[in-house]
Amino acid sequence: MNKSAIWIAVRTAVLVTGLASLAVPAVAGDKAQLATICTQAGKTANGEMFVPSKLTAAHRTLPFGTMVRVTNHSNGRSVMVRINDRGPFVKGRIIDLMPAAARALGMDGLANVEVDVVGRS
Repeated sequence: MNKSAIWIAVRTAVLVTGLASLAVPAVAGDKAQLATICTQAGKTANGEMFVPSKLTAAHRTLPFGTMVRVTNHSNGRSVMVRINDRGPFVKGRIIDLMPAAARALGMDGLANVEVDVVGRS
């Protein structure tokens, strides 16, 4: 098994078991990435309606239903969100948060965050 196959197997095990204690970074490395606030309208990529008051988010590659913990590096606040959309599609940005999740993190635009996979909903 190569390194990539092992990493995929570990991530799959975490997603299937949903054990928060085995959380792994949702990006390569432990560095902070930028989070943005999603302001779209209509439906998300998985067919749900966009609801600004829900704790959901968009990620380019994580499977729909993945639960992630997002931690704001500037104030230490964390929030659990469920991935239900695709994006962001701007280099250097890792996750688009619905307004409720952004408020929970104390965000006012862009924020340096860490994203950890903790399970499936």
